[in-house]
Amino acid sequence: MDLSTVVGLILGIVALFVGMAMKGVTPDNLLNIAAILIIIVGTMAAVVIAFPMKEIKRVPKLFGIIFKEQQLTADSDLIKMFSGWADIARREGLLSLEAKADDITDPFLKNGLGLAIDGQNADYIRDVLTEEVEAMEERHKSGALIFSQAGTYAPTLGVLGAVVGLIAALKNMNDVEALGAAIAAAFVATLLGIFTGYVLWHPFANKLQRKSKEEVRQKMMMIEGILSVLEGEAPRVIEQKLASYLSMEERRKLAAKNTSDKGAGQVVEET
Repeated sequence: MDLSTVVGLILGIVALFVGMAMKGVTPDNLLNIAAILIIIVGTMAAVVIAFPMKEIKRVPKLFGIIFKEQQLTADSDLIKMFSGWADIARREGLLSLEAKADDITDPFLKNGLGLAIDGQNADYIRDVLTEEVEAMEERHKSGALIFSQAGTYAPTLGVLGAVVGLIAALKNMNDVEALGAAIAAAFVATLLGIFTGYVLWHPFANKLQRKSKEEVRQKMMMIEGILSVLEGEAPRVIEQKLASYLSMEERRKLAAKNTSDKGAGQVVEET
């Protein structure tokens, strides 16, 4: 479960209802079927019109990505893995990594290492893997755009709902009580449109974009690692090269871990 998504969603709902309570508005005021129909169903209709059905079918899966914690291999583990592969390849040859390829579960990494083992040149491998990353990034963008567009449509539909409510209110000009209730109901549509647009749909789109960027960053790191092993670079050089993909804090942790591992190795040798 993606904790930040859940916490943010709860905070947004709490902020809305606490704010309503402080203003003397009860939750039952939001139970306006007409407003809900215009905003929720209207937003769905606009999104379905705007996107092809093959992309709309991905929406349930996209919700899963939003609420599920991203499962990526730790960068430090990847660096350690490529460093180990480089050491094996320099001592025993690139073909010795064929057994390692069978244990890889990541299809992208497995394909890249397979190309290297098959003897493909570095430029070809880079082109193939980069195109795969770009295609993946394009799919991710189209998914995030669905929610981004929903966030654009919802507030506008909220205005539409308010206009519809005001039309109904103007028909009851002689009844002050009915007029007040109709105007209040009209602005429920605006509230729902703004809330869903800026607390749900736009943040959902941003979350998908952030997760996509993180996955792309790691795949580019994998490409550099595979090519470095292919070119026979030293394990230490590969570690330094791939460390450029890490934040400064992560680099410090990696350096400290390497120092600790070296110290442990020296102790073993001395004993």
